[in-house]
Amino acid sequence: MDTKALSQSISDLTSALGDPTRRGIYITVREAPEPATASQIADLFSIHPNVARHHLDHLAADGYLEVTRRRPEGKSGPGAGRPAKCYTATTKEIDLHFPARRYDLLSELLVRVIERINPGNLADLAADVGREYGKEIAAEIGAPEESGFDLAVNAVALAMTGMGFSTESNADSRRLLTSHCPFADTAVKHPEVVCSLDRGIVSGLMEGLSADWRPVQVVSNPGAAEDCVAEV
Repeated sequence: MDTKALSQSISDLTSALGDPTRRGIYITVREAPEPATASQIADLFSIHPNVARHHLDHLAADGYLEVTRRRPEGKSGPGAGRPAKCYTATTKEIDLHFPARRYDLLSELLVRVIERINPGNLADLAADVGREYGKEIAAEIGAPEESGFDLAVNAVALAMTGMGFSTESNADSRRLLTSHCPFADTAVKHPEVVCSLDRGIVSGLMEGLSADWRPVQVVSNPGAAEDCVAEV
């Protein structure tokens, strides 16, 4: 394989399977005895079906999965329902022996570096960084086809779920409830930085997805049984 082809192969592999959730989904589909649906993957990985479908379609577009159709069991003929979209692994060869990524260690060490710099406005700095990142994600997602605050809040919850949070929206009370944070251990040790970062991400997402947004207040409970609450 020449250098250019090798470079392209590495790029394709990183794009498709660099995300640990997507890599896990690929392995699950590859080892499954039958074609898998987005709903089944969503249940297995405790993610929203739309997030599961996004990962599956990305893998299919890159040639690692193929899409088939299957009617619900026990149903046939007119009115039997639309065939379910299913996914199976292709014969595309791939080496999945990646070294373990220590994002927890990296985040812990980076926070220590930031604290040693010791800026007086540490929380504000973290919120600004999170807000910029949230706006970038919002730009990638694109605003909902229909405008409205409720739709934007739901889109933010879905985006946060895609980033590893477990977030549910309550548009009536203008709240986002997060029961799982992917930065949990680091958040317990450094709540000023991590929780401000989370607040900034939600703010940036809301700003990018809805014109009807207000500054976000986050009630954080790192390490506690209560959910973290973002009031928009």
